[in-house]
Amino acid sequence: MADEKQNERMEKLVSLCKRRGFIFPASEIYGGLNGFWDYGPMGAELKRNIKNAWWHDMVIDRPIGPDGQEVSIVGLDSAIIQNPRTWEASGHLAGFTDPMVDCKECKARFRADQVFVLGWISEPELRRFNEEVRVLFIPEGESLSQIDTEEVERLLKHEVRRAPKPYLKSVVASEAGEAERNCKLSSREAKHLGKTFPMKPYRLTDFVVTFANRLPPAPCPGCGKEGCLTSPRQFNMMFKTFVGASEDSASAAYLRPETAQGIFNNYLNVLNTSRVKVPFGIAQVGKAFRNEINPRNYTFRSREFEQMELEFFVPPDKGREWYEFWRSQRIEWYKKHGLRSDHLRPREQGKDELAHYSSACTDIEYLFPFSDEPQELEGVAHRGCYDLSRHQEFSGKDMSFFDDEAWLADQPKFADKSKEEQTKIKNAEPYRYIPHVIEPSAGVDRFTLAVLCEAYTEDQAPDEKGVMQTRVVMKIHPRLAPIKVAVFPLVRKDGMPEIATELYGRLKRRWVCDYDEKSAVGRRYRRHDEIGTPFCVTVDGQTKEDGTVTIRERDSMTQTRVKLEETEAWIAERLTV
Repeated sequence: MADEKQNERMEKLVSLCKRRGFIFPASEIYGGLNGFWDYGPMGAELKRNIKNAWWHDMVIDRPIGPDGQEVSIVGLDSAIIQNPRTWEASGHLAGFTDPMVDCKECKARFRADQVFVLGWISEPELRRFNEEVRVLFIPEGESLSQIDTEEVERLLKHEVRRAPKPYLKSVVASEAGEAERNCKLSSREAKHLGKTFPMKPYRLTDFVVTFANRLPPAPCPGCGKEGCLTSPRQFNMMFKTFVGASEDSASAAYLRPETAQGIFNNYLNVLNTSRVKVPFGIAQVGKAFRNEINPRNYTFRSREFEQMELEFFVPPDKGREWYEFWRSQRIEWYKKHGLRSDHLRPREQGKDELAHYSSACTDIEYLFPFSDEPQELEGVAHRGCYDLSRHQEFSGKDMSFFDDEAWLADQPKFADKSKEEQTKIKNAEPYRYIPHVIEPSAGVDRFTLAVLCEAYTEDQAPDEKGVMQTRVVMKIHPRLAPIKVAVFPLVRKDGMPEIATELYGRLKRRWVCDYDEKSAVGRRYRRHDEIGTPFCVTVDGQTKEDGTVTIRERDSMTQTRVKLEETEAWIAERLTV
């Protein structure tokens, strides 16, 4: 846990976010709803600026790739609710259901496999169990509870072997349905059973639910008390809904747990309607939903959140090169927008952490005040061809890409071969292939929280009377700041409001601005310090004399006299990234 000083800092930040209109608890007038947050006027502008900055740098002003050419990326906005087969193909239906236990004392909730199984297998093996599905096939009509305790011990200890009874078969597969399709009973087993199928698959988590009473008693990981955990029960991390008038299994659907699958569903549409060729990317910003077991750490882990995702499709032999390119690009993007390098850490996942389909993944992490260890802001993953291959399998659509330019360039080399041989060569690598995918996936809400944590600063500054006071200032990067410029008349007389209003009207056409003529100017400065406004322009008595205004910079509090007609250009130069 973070130390007391950091906890106090976090409490102050949360208070400021509520007081200054960055973040509110969702449906607060009804007591709120755990895991959901609303963004107020300042928070909405901050999030919009973050999403616009990401979209501009990824889709509009695209970087130069490792091949020396401008990267090809197009945008997409897919539906939040997709055909349920999407989640079957992606593995979410099989992998997003976990058995949970509750503590009767501290009311915390935990995954049952983490509570009960860690005494039996190592953490790396547990992570593999959670990525893959251990399946035990039992003929329908038989009961899982018929398995004896000794067999359960073998399965939990990760010993893959044939069970002593001929109708038990243990396999490891990426999901239960795949195992069921690929599993074949031997003729001896079929004769013993008198039938071949259907067979019912069980995952490791099913064993935990069934045999929790046979496993060693486990104390609560939260409060440490024994005998206070409830029996395991299934907990689905996808939000279920129904499409249409009836609420039955045929109309069941899910709110998307990630935006990536909408991109994969539209891969062929984009390829066939846009002038893109591999390598190219599809970018999307949008909402996603996960029924998190234990939402915590303010907005860091929420049940409704936004993602900024890029799926970049590359030739199989160029995967590593593009993975390293995007990893470097994304790390630099966070530094460019104000995250200090000593708080930012790229961490390459170990082999025991990688998803079963991934060959490499870097977690770009940030050290938040609420944690002793950096936490993930974004993952840059080399996903191989897993996603497109799965959707090809489940949809029956050909997801391969044919590189016609490479084939036309090399075709003379095969002129002496028959048409059949040429066709065979043409339809194999390197000319036809299912592209590999590099995925930089960033959390909008997590980066927003990191920006707020990084920006929160307390320093000493004189008030209107010259007395040194603690000043709270949000040093948000100017590109992301909710309000770019505030315009003040020093007093509400002598023509100052008229000049300030005219200047404000010109500036607001270009940026989000604020006009404020209430209270003392020092208080107005403090208010805009707390919401992160980079520049405050004051029209005063001297303005009418020489046509200049005072521009105060937020971080340094330095004040500069600038000609009224040059104000916009002066500010624009300093807001350019």
